[in-house]
Amino acid sequence: MPATTTLTARALLLDMDSTIVNSEAVVERCWRRWAAEQELDADEVLKVVHGRQGWATMAALLPDRPKELNLADNRRMLAQETADMDGVVPVPGAPAFMTALATVPHALVTSADVPLSDARMGAAGLPMPAVRITAESVSASKPDPEGFLKGAAELGHAPEDCLVFEDSEAGIEAGRAAGMRVVGVGDRAAAFGPTAQVRDLTQVRVEVLADGTVAVHLTA
Repeated sequence: MPATTTLTARALLLDMDSTIVNSEAVVERCWRRWAAEQELDADEVLKVVHGRQGWATMAALLPDRPKELNLADNRRMLAQETADMDGVVPVPGAPAFMTALATVPHALVTSADVPLSDARMGAAGLPMPAVRITAESVSASKPDPEGFLKGAAELGHAPEDCLVFEDSEAGIEAGRAAGMRVVGVGDRAAAFGPTAQVRDLTQVRVEVLADGTVAVHLTA
């Protein structure tokens, strides 16, 4: 019989890309183009792009490059990604998972901006949470915890009462830095020390208890 881990929380904070929306194909296309422009090894670039805002990834890869160039490239790439929905689909189990959250306090906390998050959630056929923290909402990119702390505050819950769902190193670090427990989603997440890890959202079942506590059952 599969082993089950149960975590309880008052609110859930969800990353978007590779956590509930599979946009890996678009991300790879866009970043391979950028890597070629900068004469960088695309495979090495793709190891660090996940979870951060684009300009922050560029700064990590090219620390001596002027920030203005990174911001300009970030705007250009956001426009490219927003126009490219080829291959964008829900992560397995995401539609049922999001339906189960209808009565649960939850927020989207993404490094994407509003147009890109609108486009990808729409392409994946997923409902947009009423509370959404995007690139426009924060002054610092993940792994800074600002986004998760803002999401918790908007939902009216203490950080320790929130459970984060994330896939990337930067996102998992941000959740931990916010004082939250983190469920890692996907094989990549396992290497970064989440509280618990699942292959995808088919291994997650959400139960709302009588006192309003949310029990999240994770099946290995």
